Amino acid sequence: MASSQKLRIYIQEVSVRDGFQIEPVFVPTEQKIALINALGRTGLAKIEVTSFTSPKAIPALADAEAVMHRIDRVPGVQYAALVPNLRGCERALACGVDEINVVVSASESHNLANLRMTPEQSLVQISGIVKQTAGKAFLNASLSTAFGCPFEGDIPQSRVMEMVGRFVGMGIHGVSLCDTTGMANPRQVYEVCRAVKERWPALTLTAHFHNTRGMGLANALAASQAGIDRFDASLGGLGGCPFAPGASGNVCTEDMVHMFNAMGYDTGVDLGGLIELSKTLPGLVGHDVPGQVVKAGPSTRRYPVPDRQQAAASNSTCG
Repeated sequence: MASSQKLRIYIQEVSVRDGFQIEPVFVPTEQKIALINALGRTGLAKIEVTSFTSPKAIPALADAEAVMHRIDRVPGVQYAALVPNLRGCERALACGVDEINVVVSASESHNLANLRMTPEQSLVQISGIVKQTAGKAFLNASLSTAFGCPFEGDIPQSRVMEMVGRFVGMGIHGVSLCDTTGMANPRQVYEVCRAVKERWPALTLTAHFHNTRGMGLANALAASQAGIDRFDASLGGLGGCPFAPGASGNVCTEDMVHMFNAMGYDTGVDLGGLIELSKTLPGLVGHDVPGQVVKAGPSTRRYPVPDRQQAAASNSTCG
C-alpha cells in the first residue's frame, strides 16, 4: 500500500441532512447547530447541512434557514444543502450555501417514488436550477440508484454513463454516484467508477454508499482504487431512504475514517473527535446507532492484559 500513503481522501458528512430527515423525532435547532459546529472542527471536507424542501414533506428539517444562518463557518469546510426545486434553490442561495445538491434517480420507478416525476422531468427542472445557481455556488448532482434499484433491479452501466453525460452537458460541476439501497458490490463499484472517472477526468466525483447489505466499506475501498477520492458518510451510520424498501443507513463516518486512516490514507479528520460526537447521537435521536468503531474503539486501542486468575475463570475462547 505504499502508493496509498500519499493519497488524500475527502470525507463529506451527511448525517445532519440524510440522517436526521428520516428520524421520527425532531432534533432541536440549537442541538443541530452545536453538532454541525463540532463536526466542522474535526477536519471534514464538507457538511451537507440541510434540505430546503417543504416543511410539510420533511418536518425534521423545517428549520433549514435558521440552521444555515446560525452555524459557524469553519474555514476550509464546504457547507452544502439539498434542494428539490427552484424555490428551494432560492432559499438556499439566500442563506449563502457553498454548494447546491440536486437529486435524480437512474431508475424511473425510484424517481417517481422519491420525487413524483420521471427522470426526464427532473432534468428539465434541474436545468432551471443550473441557470439560477450560475456563479453563485458549486452545483452537484446526486445520481440515486446508480448501482441498482429496489423496484427495477440492475441498472445498466450505460444508463449511468448517459445520466452523467447529461449532467456534464448541463454544466453541473460535480456528480455523486449513489448506492441508495446498498445493492452494489465492490467489482461493480470499481468498474462503474473507473468508467466515469476515465470518461470525465476533470469532473468532481463523489461516492455515496449505504450499508444495507454490509458491503459499504468494501465498496468505498473499491471506489478509491478506481480513483474516487471523495466520499459521503454519516456519523454513527444514520440515514436511509424512505422511498426504498429495506434501505438502512449510510456508511458510518467514523468507521470509514478509521478504515482509510488505518490503511495509511490521509483523511485529515480527527477520528477521536468523531467518536466522541457519535456517542452523543443516541441522546439526540432516541435510539442506538449502527456504527462499529464507536462501540469497539479504534484498532489502535489497547486494553489491559488480564491476569492469569481472570483468564482461568473464563470458559470461552476467541478465534
